[in-house]
Amino acid sequence: METSGKLDKTVTATAANNCSALVFAETDNGICLCVKGDWILAHYSSLQQSLATALPQSPEPDQLDFVGMGELDTAGAALLTRVIGAESLLALTASARGLSSEYAALLKTVATAMTKQQQASPQQSSWLDAIARLGELSHSGWRNFLLLAGFMGLALTTLFAVIIRPGRWRITALVTQVHQTGLNAVAIVALLTFLVGAVVAFLGATVLANFGASIYTVNLVAYSFLREFGVLLTAILLAGRTASAFTAQIGSMKVNEEIDALRTLGLNPMEILVVPRILALLITLPLLSFIAMISGIVGGAVVGMFSLDISLARYMSIVQEIPVRHFYVGMAKAPIFAFMIALIGCLEGFKVRGSAQSVGEHTTSSVVQSIFIVIVLDAVAALFCMEMGW
Repeated sequence: METSGKLDKTVTATAANNCSALVFAETDNGICLCVKGDWILAHYSSLQQSLATALPQSPEPDQLDFVGMGELDTAGAALLTRVIGAESLLALTASARGLSSEYAALLKTVATAMTKQQQASPQQSSWLDAIARLGELSHSGWRNFLLLAGFMGLALTTLFAVIIRPGRWRITALVTQVHQTGLNAVAIVALLTFLVGAVVAFLGATVLANFGASIYTVNLVAYSFLREFGVLLTAILLAGRTASAFTAQIGSMKVNEEIDALRTLGLNPMEILVVPRILALLITLPLLSFIAMISGIVGGAVVGMFSLDISLARYMSIVQEIPVRHFYVGMAKAPIFAFMIALIGCLEGFKVRGSAQSVGEHTTSSVVQSIFIVIVLDAVAALFCMEMGW
């Protein structure tokens, strides 16, 4: 190889019992990089430190010469790739001098892997990245909405087909789901709403006492629980408790291929798994909402008796004067919330794809989506009732 002598830059990296070097020489065909010594894991730390201090910026070579190189492994190939550049190494490996086929394959593999890693690494954020991310989220949300709408149509079709055929009713599965979603949740729903009712009464008394209107704390508690808090708190509790259970149960069956087995036997998974859960929640959520309303009002009554000197008889007489339409407004939301919670929980279960991680991800997603839908629907219902004067 003829060298012109215009450029002769030698970088020596030393390690125990080893002397490795990179020599940049300018030839008639451009800059040639000569690799010498052993480039292996045993010398990796010393080589890395020497290259970092002696070669902060290396010229881009046009040729590679491995005649003086000894041994090479993956660690040394990674160092050479960082010095030469992954793309340059891939382009020059085929024409390199003194490089065996085994080492050439190793260098190509390492350079290809590092190229993919660089391409996959996140770029510096900018407003364009933010807009692109917003577009991806919007597209994903729209796709999930269409999927939910399609699953809702399929569930309603199956539900109506089962209802008109009593011979296909699965009473055992329905009773089991009612027990799990309703009876087992009575204690937590009653306790939570009782405490919230007490807190609302305390807050109302604190504020209304400044105006000498502490007696209206009763109206505050009764109105809030009959119209909003009773059904809303119950729906949020069941979104976290029941929707996640539906997703985990159906997702585990999906992972274990039990749903495929049902289809193989000629059974409809929608009829066996989804319909009983929807019907169970349609039954239990209104009942639990009624319990939540009573518990919240009782919590306010306890605070009224012990902190506001409002007797139980006086408290109940004020509650009885509240128009019954407020109770109907609250109870009318319960079936809608129940249907959406059961639907989302079952849909996320069917989305699971063959791993425990997928089960966990979709279980979390079902809880988040259920709570979000419940709050949005409650807000829409509140605006609608306000405009209608209900």
